Amino acid sequence: MKSGNLRGAVTQKYPDDSLQNYCSNWWSHAQDQQVRRGRLLWAFVPHVDQHPYVLVPEGRSEPTEHSSADYRLEPLQGTLPAAAKLPVAGLPYYAGEVRLVLRAKKRPVLVLSTGGADVPKPLRTGAARYQTNPTLLVAPYYGADQGGSSGGWKPEFVARIRRCEYPQYMWDHLPLSGRNESILRLDHLQPIGRHGESYELTDFELHEEALGLIDEYLLWFLMGGLPEEGIVNEIRRVLLGIA
Repeated sequence: MKSGNLRGAVTQKYPDDSLQNYCSNWWSHAQDQQVRRGRLLWAFVPHVDQHPYVLVPEGRSEPTEHSSADYRLEPLQGTLPAAAKLPVAGLPYYAGEVRLVLRAKKRPVLVLSTGGADVPKPLRTGAARYQTNPTLLVAPYYGADQGGSSGGWKPEFVARIRRCEYPQYMWDHLPLSGRNESILRLDHLQPIGRHGESYELTDFELHEEALGLIDEYLLWFLMGGLPEEGIVNEIRRVLLGIA
């Protein structure tokens, strides 16, 4: 496992009981500004455990004023709110749709797919943009350090994640300042826009060898099992003491 091109490698020591310790190099310095699989970005990620609210326009604050409006927030229910009595230019009404209000936090995210092939322009012209707008598929990292506003993760839980016990969690030490331990949540895979307003580049990306291990992990999460002859399965058996 410990071989390969180390040009641009990020030098850091990983614990003996981690998947990264068995890889010649985990993170590398990116040599360009291109977004590709394995690239580390920053993006605003919604909290998935929250109950969403709906932004409901009630009308204009002044009947002749289009730049301001009155609105209310209410919990998302099974029924759709009615349209405002006076239309609001900035918040047009679309039948069958709601405007969700969610808390989100800027987090490191790992690019796992760049969204597939681009659709030719003749097939996009005249169609709704949501049908063909390009996306990135990313998984977010959560800081696992003890303390801070969130209280951190239980150390015994983090230790079990580090030893590859769960398919949806992967432990890491990101090459970013301000954090020690981080957890990649594969069960929080989500799309973001491929346009630059959706993300911020970092200077780091996974080494090719590390990305191969991530792919095995992702297959484990999606399919419910690791390939018997796979590298992650072999390392996991060592870390968990499985004969």
